[in-house]
Parts: sequence; C-alpha cells; structure tokens
Amino acid sequence: IHGITRQQGGATNAWINKYIFPGGYIPGLVEIVSRIEESNLQIADIEMLRRHYQRTLEIWDKNFNDHRSEVEGMMGERFARMWDMYLQACAASFESGNIDVIQYLLTKGPSGKNLPMTRQYMLNDK
Repeated sequence: IHGITRQQGGATNAWINKYIFPGGYIPGLVEIVSRIEESNLQIADIEMLRRHYQRTLEIWDKNFNDHRSEVEGMMGERFARMWDMYLQACAASFESGNIDVIQYLLTKGPSGKNLPMTRQYMLNDK
C-alpha cells in the first residue's frame, strides 16, 4: 500500500480543500499504523518515497508548463495558475518534509516470513 501521509499527524489544507481536493485529508503515520494493527496485519517494510515524489511533482510541473497555453485555452488562466501553484507547493511540501509518500509492505501472519532479508534484490548490480 502506498499513499501520501504526514509523520507529524493528520492535516487538511484550506486552499487545497477549496480548490483542488474538496474533503481531502492527509493522515498521519500513527493513524495508518494503528489501522494496520487493528486489521491484524503486520508491517514487513516501510519505505519513505518523499524525495522521489518531490521529483515527480517537479517533472509534472515542467510538463504542465510546457503545455500551459493549451491548458489555458481549455480551462482558463485562473485554473492554470492554481494548478501550477498546487504542483509547486506540493513539491516544496515534500522537499521540506511536511508531507511524505510512504509505501507499506504488509503481510497477514508472521511478518516477512518469505521475504528477502534485505532490499539488495532491488538493486541492479549487473
């Protein structure tokens, strides 16, 4: 499972809630881990992908701005300004550690019973 979260506790953002994701909520790490525990699942691995997602947002913003005139033609200048600000603000939030993307590897039963001992298998040593 992988999703956007905060290590400091759950939060909302009034601007994002109004213009981008109405009703959005970013859960805190403790909230998610509590739900995992309540579901009788075990955590085999947790990987923080914050820096990767920061880079992804920076690329999305570049691609967006490469086609900005097309977007403005379809959606208007106001939308384009808000979307650009949203992408940049999110990238900055990931960079500062305010929000994170965390990937959880969960198991039902003994944690990691058949998993490799390390993440070495993910590296391309060839």
